[in-house]
Amino acid sequence: MRDITNEILELIRRTSSDLPPDVEKRLKAAVEKETPGSAARGALETILKNITLSRKNSSPICQDTGTPIFYVKYPTGWSTLQLKKQIRNAMVEATKKSYMRPNAVDAVYDKNSGNNLGGDEFPSIHFEEIEGNELTIELMLKGGGCENVGAQYSMPDNRLGAGRDLAGVRKVVLDAVQKAQGQGCAPGILGVAIGGDRGTGYVKSKEVLFDELGTRNADPKLAALEEQLTGEANQMGIGPMGFGGQTTVIDTKITGLHRLPASYFVTVSYMCWAYRRRKLTLKADGEVVYD
Repeated sequence: MRDITNEILELIRRTSSDLPPDVEKRLKAAVEKETPGSAARGALETILKNITLSRKNSSPICQDTGTPIFYVKYPTGWSTLQLKKQIRNAMVEATKKSYMRPNAVDAVYDKNSGNNLGGDEFPSIHFEEIEGNELTIELMLKGGGCENVGAQYSMPDNRLGAGRDLAGVRKVVLDAVQKAQGQGCAPGILGVAIGGDRGTGYVKSKEVLFDELGTRNADPKLAALEEQLTGEANQMGIGPMGFGGQTTVIDTKITGLHRLPASYFVTVSYMCWAYRRRKLTLKADGEVVYD
């Protein structure tokens, strides 16, 4: 089995310091919607300058380098034990090189490990065996500010008059955006999972955030709801970093899951403007490609 520790280290560097093109494009478009001289436009202009400098200097886009979440799809024959070791070794090295800040804090003893490793759950690694000969590793760095404003609703929600249907989903998702205000570091991206159990809902609401911005769900009902939620969230006037303005959310991604008859959960994962996610592909011929 090939040792790809250095390739994973490069994936971490790129994810932390180089915002994906589709995200940067949306942020540039958002600037033009804001009034010249406004706090909202100033915030977005500062964000774009920061993106350029971070890319140039290979420095973290945000001082909060976030929870590392890896999704690994591997061909038959690869060892998940060895892949996990390589990912963890790369994370230690990335911390030494300051691509990542040491973020793993023991919640019981309030002690930082100093190397971004903490038990088996930090970093978070999800494995899936697939057909074919290509290995892919996707990495998301989920900041604490936006993670704090994520939410899960058990339907029906009588407080909001939200029932067990897509109209009810709309109400609770917009409620989550309204409560986030500037604490979510807007403009944000919404990952929404409808159904599942509590744990699956949170996993899938983050997993859907790997999809390219602007692409829509194959289900026309969910595709329409994605567009509706983005548009209505932007009518709230929360704006970039909570300063007011036209752009609170730059996109919404929804996934529908099966559920037990007794349960109907709606889970919202809020992603901040520092939408850090990248992909490594190891092709059958040994070539490594970064997206």
